[in-house]
Amino acid sequence: MGEPNGPFTYSANTIHSPTTRRFINHSQDELKRQAAQAAISYIGPKLNSKSIVGVGTGSTANCFIDELANIKHTFDAAVASSEETARRLSAHGVPVLDLNAAPALDVYVDGADEIDHNCNMIKGGGAALTREKIVAAAADEFVCIADASKLVARLGTFPLPVEVIPMARSLVARALVAMGGHPIWREGVITDNGNIILDVHGFDIAAPLELERRINNVAGVICNGIFAQQAANVAFLAGANGISTLDAKP
Repeated sequence: MGEPNGPFTYSANTIHSPTTRRFINHSQDELKRQAAQAAISYIGPKLNSKSIVGVGTGSTANCFIDELANIKHTFDAAVASSEETARRLSAHGVPVLDLNAAPALDVYVDGADEIDHNCNMIKGGGAALTREKIVAAAADEFVCIADASKLVARLGTFPLPVEVIPMARSLVARALVAMGGHPIWREGVITDNGNIILDVHGFDIAAPLELERRINNVAGVICNGIFAQQAANVAFLAGANGISTLDAKP
């Protein structure tokens, strides 16, 4: 997913009344919807009867799916980054293809847990990071959609998800500690690939691509949630003053 519904939404020291939480959730939902609509306006003119759209996972991606359903007659099919997304697309009557059956993906649209000004991201709050990265890599263009609160000067405040083969949990955790991180096992969560997630706190990610590659080189790591090699090409961020656009720098 692009973002979780779990403990990292607000800091542990922040206390909100039920009324305030409902207002915040409603406001964020509206911003996500606006970002999704901006993505539809951007990709819509590029689609044709042979186009295949890659779709991400999470609450923001769900808003995009709801909007995408309105133009499902303009493209051929979609490729989903998770079982949950496949179910939602199918419920809207959007044909879903396995990635192996898709000749090419015109575009991939997904949310982010954090995004910097160069369109590098942290993703994986919903444990779909590996499939998200695969579908992003297969697409001609990656469009990120998010509310403006996800924009950061430097990645690392959001805990970095790392998908790990279960038997390698302790081995990988020790390697992450040696890199300066504080990994916490996301207990009770199993990915669509049958693996576990370690959420790594404490990383100050000054060089996203370097750290992404370094973590991926650890035996037992399937994928980590830094999207620098698969950074977004363009991002639409919805805020109080409307939609702002980020373009990836060369």
